[in-house]
Amino acid sequence: MEEKIEHVQCLIIGSGPAGYTAAIYAARANLKPVLYQGFQPGGQLTITTEVENYPGYADGVQGPDMMVDFEKQATRMGADLRYGTATSVDFSECPLKVHIDEEKWISAEAVILATGASAKWLGLDSEVRLNGHGVSACAVCDGFFFKEKEVCIVGAGDTAAEEALYLSKICSKVHMIVRRDEMRASKIMQQRVLNTKNIQVYWSSEVEEILGEEKTEAVRIINNKSNETTTIPVSAYFVAIGHQPNSEIFKGWLDMDDAGYIITQPGSTRTNIGGVFACGDLQDKIYRQAVTAAGTGCMAALDAERYISALEHPVPSDHFSLP
Repeated sequence: MEEKIEHVQCLIIGSGPAGYTAAIYAARANLKPVLYQGFQPGGQLTITTEVENYPGYADGVQGPDMMVDFEKQATRMGADLRYGTATSVDFSECPLKVHIDEEKWISAEAVILATGASAKWLGLDSEVRLNGHGVSACAVCDGFFFKEKEVCIVGAGDTAAEEALYLSKICSKVHMIVRRDEMRASKIMQQRVLNTKNIQVYWSSEVEEILGEEKTEAVRIINNKSNETTTIPVSAYFVAIGHQPNSEIFKGWLDMDDAGYIITQPGSTRTNIGGVFACGDLQDKIYRQAVTAAGTGCMAALDAERYISALEHPVPSDHFSLP
């Protein structure tokens, strides 16, 4: 017996700021969007504590609470929000098809991808236990809460160098943990880090443990060459060893860069396949902020609306626009 396929106009995969914003705009455009929330409804903000840099929240807001607000607004606009995770896709023809939980196929005229990216961690149990309590993967998001305090950052690339410099302007001291005896960052970024007086670099070192019961109080590091351990009192631990876009199921279908980020056409959210649009951290490896993700979610919905409108009202082949 052939598996029944549910058809919708606009399907949205992912539920962070990008996905929810796309749902709000798509619903207001009467596209009757269906949104599947994925394995982490609300995205990375659900493991973030206070957010102070999103416009409209004058007194700040807890990350999970903000995502509840986004969800409520999308629902009020008429979006159909569902639990479930996309497990595979078939973009070989229109309508496009997405498999949900390996159980059900959904076909759609337009698919908006907002599956985001996941921060890479060292894999310490204490990273999980203290996440949101002084442990963070975003210095720009959370550095402000540790103003005039000592913090540490793990990483050696350009992102780690940029975040160390950012923290140095806010915090009293930045302890930078570098696994090898050199950085991967560009020469100019290395020079800036090494010339900043309140950044101390620990070469050939790795974090063994983050110490603290209810909040981050210190890190214990080990030198790879001498095996000597050092405990550094800090109020926050930032990891900056990269992000992994959640793009695995789109490989072979969509154009990606070497890191797996979806490539979109400049000035739009269009991918190399008609009707498929990518937004948020899935295609943004530079800014990775809630406000920029929401912005591209808006763009994706507008792009999808225009695409669907063109399908429903095609321009005759003998029609030519005047110059």
